[in-house]
Amino acid sequence: MKSRLALTPIAAGVLALLAGCSHEPPPAAALRPVRTIELRYEAAHDTSRYVGTVQARHEAEQSFRVAGKVAERRVEVGQVVHEGDVIAVLDDVDYRLAEEAALEQLAAANARARQARSDQERLNGLKADGSVSASDEEHAASALLTANAAAEAEARKLGLARNQLKYTVLRASQNGVVTRVKFESGQVVAAGQPVVAIADPSEPEIVVDVPEGQVEQFKGATLRASLANAPEDVFEVRLRELSPEAAAQTRTYRARVKPTATRLLPLGATATLLVELPAPSGESVAAVPVAALTMTGGRPALWSVRAEGAESSGVVELVPVEIHGYRNDDVLVSGPPAGDMIVTAGVQKMAPGLRVALPGEQLSRAER
Repeated sequence: MKSRLALTPIAAGVLALLAGCSHEPPPAAALRPVRTIELRYEAAHDTSRYVGTVQARHEAEQSFRVAGKVAERRVEVGQVVHEGDVIAVLDDVDYRLAEEAALEQLAAANARARQARSDQERLNGLKADGSVSASDEEHAASALLTANAAAEAEARKLGLARNQLKYTVLRASQNGVVTRVKFESGQVVAAGQPVVAIADPSEPEIVVDVPEGQVEQFKGATLRASLANAPEDVFEVRLRELSPEAAAQTRTYRARVKPTATRLLPLGATATLLVELPAPSGESVAAVPVAALTMTGGRPALWSVRAEGAESSGVVELVPVEIHGYRNDDVLVSGPPAGDMIVTAGVQKMAPGLRVALPGEQLSRAER
């Protein structure tokens, strides 16, 4: 006796649906996108880095030429000033009194000089009849010379008093920017005491300290620099001054370098100085990110991308390399031909023969 299975209408519909779907191909797996760089070779260099600061070549500390109490301060740090601008003013009451006293002393000295001149003229009139002795004549001439000299001396004192009155106003000696202020209104300052510093920003320099064991190499090196706020903007600089004497505390030599081309730099900014010397071997190396480096068979290697077909894709393969050194976040290698596209991110997820997605620009490079 044969038994039969009866299919319900719902079950039959499900079977028909499954049968229809079984003929569709499975969806293609999405290609893994990668980030690559083009391998470029250059002559190997021994590169050293020094951290320094941007300073003005010309910076003047200004001070009053007379002592006194500060009555007014007209500048702040960072303020731009021009030659002749008023920086500060001292209380000038005492100096005005000194000027008035010197003026009175000059008037008195001039009166004595006029009296001595009149006395000599009278003696000259009496000299004809013999009523004036030679001694009296000599005394009169001497008194006139003394009076004239005293009047001239008092005139000089008046000039000094007026100069001291003028010195109670401190003016900028050059164009520039105020970098330091060391006084406040109401403070009593001494003559010659530095109260403000003015730097000329038109000639900036980068100041670094060079260890004594690297001074000779530093003199003949190729110098480049960049600022901390723009590390990608590297510019050429040249050595302007190297101190002939090492600092007592650090045993380093102070070096001042300036941009080769005219360039304004923010004063006080942190700068990195790149000192490059040709490597003794003279080999050519390529710089790639350290993250791109991997290992194969105990040897360093890189993942290289080879484009296939017209699609924006390529196949990766391991390429052994030789390491020549490190430079910040880069490793210096040689081995693969120039122009190869090297995977720089996600190397842990790569496998030989893996097809990856390339952006259009990277694909055009990999096909060349």
